[in-house]
Amino acid sequence: MNKFCEYIKKYTEGKTVCILGFGREGKSTWKILEKYCSPEAVAIADLNPVDREANGLPGSVELICGKDYQKCLDRFDMVFKSPGIVLEKSLPELKCMITCETQVFFEVYREQIIGITGTKGKSTVTSLIYHVLHESGVDCRIAGNIGIPVFDIAEGMNDDTVVVCELSCHQLEYMTVSPRSAIFLNLYEEHLDHYGTMENYYNAKKNIYLHQDVCDVLWCNSSIVSDDMPSIVVTVSNTDDSADVYVENGVVWDSDDEDYEIPTDKIKLLGTHNHYNIAIAWDVCKDLVEEEDFTKALCSFDPLAHRLEFVDTVRGIRWYDDSISTACATAISALQSVPKVGTILIGGMDRGIDYQSLVDFLSGFDVRVICMEASGRRVYDMIQASGSFSNKERVHYADHLAEAVKLAAEITPEGMSCVMSPAAASYGIFKNFEERGDAFKKLVNELRTKNYELRTRN
Repeated sequence: MNKFCEYIKKYTEGKTVCILGFGREGKSTWKILEKYCSPEAVAIADLNPVDREANGLPGSVELICGKDYQKCLDRFDMVFKSPGIVLEKSLPELKCMITCETQVFFEVYREQIIGITGTKGKSTVTSLIYHVLHESGVDCRIAGNIGIPVFDIAEGMNDDTVVVCELSCHQLEYMTVSPRSAIFLNLYEEHLDHYGTMENYYNAKKNIYLHQDVCDVLWCNSSIVSDDMPSIVVTVSNTDDSADVYVENGVVWDSDDEDYEIPTDKIKLLGTHNHYNIAIAWDVCKDLVEEEDFTKALCSFDPLAHRLEFVDTVRGIRWYDDSISTACATAISALQSVPKVGTILIGGMDRGIDYQSLVDFLSGFDVRVICMEASGRRVYDMIQASGSFSNKERVHYADHLAEAVKLAAEITPEGMSCVMSPAAASYGIFKNFEERGDAFKKLVNELRTKNYELRTRN
C-alpha cells in the first residue's frame, strides 16, 4: 500500500461520505473507497438515475437521484464533488466539507506534480510534456482533465513518479493546494454562463498558483502576471520579447541562454500558437531530459484530435477539424495556421462572449465565412451591420453544421482549405466538442460518397 492509499484511508475513516456525481470521476472515487477505505457510510448523489446492479454497488450504498439530489449534502461529513457538478449553494452555506479527487491527490503528491491550466492549449501542452518525459525514460503519469481521473493513477505512484496533470477551472475552483510546478497558459472569455464574470472565472483559475510556496515555480503568460503570485514566476510569450521565455520565428529565446530552435519542418503541430506551447514544454522539460531526446519526442508527437486536425482532402479541398475552438483567439489562430485557408465555419452555443475582435480580424482577412447556430447568427448580424467590413458577399449563414459543410463544399475553391473553428461552445447542440468534431468528420466523409454517386450517375 503506497502513501496515497494510506492517506485516503485515514482521510475517510469513520466519516459519512457522499460522492456527488457518478460519472467517470465519481466511479473512480467509489473504486478507491471500496478497496481501501472504511467510512461510516457512503452515498452517491446524481441528477440522473444510477444503476446499482450495473455498477456493482452493494445495498449499503445509498442512492440519491433526481432533481433534488443536492438537498442531502449537509447530512454528510464530506462530499467528493465531480468537476462537472455546479453546487446549488455556496461553500459558506454548506455545513459539509466539499472536497474532490484532485484536492486529495494533490495533498499527497503536490511536490511531484506539473499542473497545467489555461483557457486554450492545456490538453496539447499536457500531452506534449508527458510524451517528452515518457519517451525520454522518465517515470511519469498523465491525468486530470485530459480524461483520466487522478485516483485512476494513484495506486501505481512511486516517490519519484512525475505527474503531468491538466486542470480545468471546475477542478481548480475549490482547491486549497497548488502543484509545485504550475503552468498558466492564457486567459480568454470562457464559461461565462457558469461564472458570470471574467473575474470569477479568473479567480477559479488562480488556484493553480495561489497556494504555492515561495520556492515553487509558475510558468505564466506575461499578459496575466499579477502581484498575488507567491512563487518563482517564469514569464512566457510569443508577443512580448521582454518575457523570460520568448518564442519568435521558430526559435525559443530563454533568459538562461539555453535557446532552442524548433524543427518546424519536422513537427506535426501547426501554427505559431503551438510554437508557444512548445516553448513552455521545452522550458519545463529542459532540466529533466536531454535536448536531443526532447527534439526526437517533439517530432514524433501526434496532435490531439479536434485541434487543427487534418481530416482529409475531399473534392479538392483540404478539411481541418478545430472543434476545440471556443474563443475568438483560437479561431483567429486557426486562420493564421491552416495552409491556404479558403473557408472558415464559425458558430455554436451563444455564451455571450464578445465577438468584436473576431469580426475585426475577418474584415481584413480574405476568407469565406460560414456562420451557423446561435452565436454564428450574432456574428453574421454584426458583420452585416458593420460599416467597415470588406466584401460582405463572402459571408454566409447556414442553420446547422450539416448545411454549413455542404455550403463549404460548394464555395471553397479547389486546392484551398476549409477549417471548422467555431469560436463557440458545442453544448445544447452536441454533447461536447469531441462529438461536434466527429460529426464534422462524418459529414466530410459523406461528401466523398455523394461526390462518387454523382459521378456514377452522370
